[in-house]
Amino acid sequence: MEISRSAATAKGPAETFTGDVWVDPITRGMPPSQLNVAAVRFAPGARSAWHSHDGGQTLYVTEGAPRWGRHVTDAEYQGQHDSRK
Repeated sequence: MEISRSAATAKGPAETFTGDVWVDPITRGMPPSQLNVAAVRFAPGARSAWHSHDGGQTLYVTEGAPRWGRHVTDAEYQGQHDSRK
């Protein structure tokens, strides 16, 4: 049996997320596996930028709901959600 320490929570990278997003690694497969499991938490207004994964991706949404769309800038996003308009 191999015991390993949990990796630290990291801020989600700007190339794949917008806003405050935190990634908690859970496990990684040993090569040649491309398995990568993480819990990803989004602050209100944060979102994922459109991107792909070489081995595909499966999402398990435990709170909220995903809504797919094109990658938008912060200015575009704020304009779409401005209740004063």
